[in-house]
Amino acid sequence: MIKTVLFDLDGTLADTAPDLAHALNRTLEAFGRPPLPYERIRPVVSHGGVALLRLGFDLGPGEPGYDERRAHLLEVYRANLTRETRPFPGIPELLEWLEAGKRNWGVVTNKPAWLTEPLLEQLGLLARAAVVVSGDTVEPNKPHPAPLLHACHQTGSMPGQCIYVGDAERDIQAGRAAGMHTLVALFGYLAAADDPAAWQADGLINAPGDIMEFILSAEASKPSVR
Repeated sequence: MIKTVLFDLDGTLADTAPDLAHALNRTLEAFGRPPLPYERIRPVVSHGGVALLRLGFDLGPGEPGYDERRAHLLEVYRANLTRETRPFPGIPELLEWLEAGKRNWGVVTNKPAWLTEPLLEQLGLLARAAVVVSGDTVEPNKPHPAPLLHACHQTGSMPGQCIYVGDAERDIQAGRAAGMHTLVALFGYLAAADDPAAWQADGLINAPGDIMEFILSAEASKPSVR
């Protein structure tokens, strides 16, 4: 039986790209650069603040000016966590279905807890999650399986009883290494160059409702014990 469904946060559970794009564009403007089109920012969001700042300023950690711009980006983002961010369509119904079936769910993200937990709280999801593993909960981060294995321990599920859903290759790498079922959220923040079919996930889903079908199909295929 599938007991636990674990979600990546950005691009899987919640559509956070509009607010992260807002934060990046306000930071660009603050440092004398023009804003970028949303379509250029969206595919980068799942890769975090480092990727956003590299996109906007062509700067990476340790380079002059990076820390100042990063601090500004995070300050703007923290003040606007749920300005436009919402769960993806179909997520609320999926979570209700999981809870009604006595299954639990949680979040495993590389986003730091000081952003993850307020965001989930503002969406009304923090108290409902069986576990929330943020980027600073355990080390190392995804694609290492440690955060997912920690989530298993916290929920009381074995890895084989868990599904991890994500929209980045590192999510699938982490889930596979942890021994979980893995699903790629095609509705997330995939870039044009991404090839999710090559990530060796157990399935590619077009909408959150497809997770219900995967669970029912997986359980129906298990041989009965006689």
